[in-house]
Amino acid sequence: MDFSEKKRVVVKIGSNSLTHPVTGHVDYIKIERLVRELCDLKNRGMDVCLVTSGAIAVGRQSIGYKERPKTKAEKQALASVGQARLMSIYQRYFSEYTQSAGQILMTKNTMLDGEARKNAERTFEQLFSMGVIPVVNENDTLSTYEMQFGDNDTLSAIVCTLIKADLLILLSDIDGLFTADPKVDPEAKLVDYVEEIDEELESMAGNEPGSDVGTGGMATKIRAAKIASKAGAEMIIANGRDVSVLHKIFEGDFTGTVFQANYDDDFYVVDFLKELY
Repeated sequence: MDFSEKKRVVVKIGSNSLTHPVTGHVDYIKIERLVRELCDLKNRGMDVCLVTSGAIAVGRQSIGYKERPKTKAEKQALASVGQARLMSIYQRYFSEYTQSAGQILMTKNTMLDGEARKNAERTFEQLFSMGVIPVVNENDTLSTYEMQFGDNDTLSAIVCTLIKADLLILLSDIDGLFTADPKVDPEAKLVDYVEEIDEELESMAGNEPGSDVGTGGMATKIRAAKIASKAGAEMIIANGRDVSVLHKIFEGDFTGTVFQANYDDDFYVVDFLKELY
């Protein structure tokens, strides 16, 4: 497929793709390469938005917190430490490529409250008009359970609808959607193109995250595909192990799963969120 004519793209990367698998510590080389890829997409003439996980993982590393946090207070405290540090890492690398980035922290209330949603929309548009790359994360530090998205796959799809992007790319720790879990079934086959999300396809999705640093499984990615597709955007799941897959996508030579856009004029993302949560 040809994605070279896309005008606005959202790229989501998960904690698993930003950290070393053994230690869970930040992979600085991976982040630098990711930033370089994003800046190159920007130089191609596209508006680019990054939705990034990793605040809690960075916070854990920063203060030497060994276990995965279990309580809300632990998660919020670690996010408080990690969010500022993660953004400073991004800012440093973006500046090396003479690119500016702006931080946006969102909760469900950003979408459910009409005024907050309009303000967010205006902020995104202003950043794009200034040539700035928005870097988005959930506001884990202050959000209550009722105000959480809970995973950045869903958040990235919500952002995709808010900014009217025409492509959403989820960089995961797997090549795409498989007919079964490839970690346990050697016969599992990659589904490279999805025209429509039905019950059979949803049954292929597992619910478990890949490691102790992530929150989203394949089920959340299918949910994201539903949202993006109904909003008129195509979505791709690709492996974030090698972030050079980003430029390969726009050169038409990559491994992954493409979900076809199926614009639904009756789809209203706020109603979807109310039903979901």
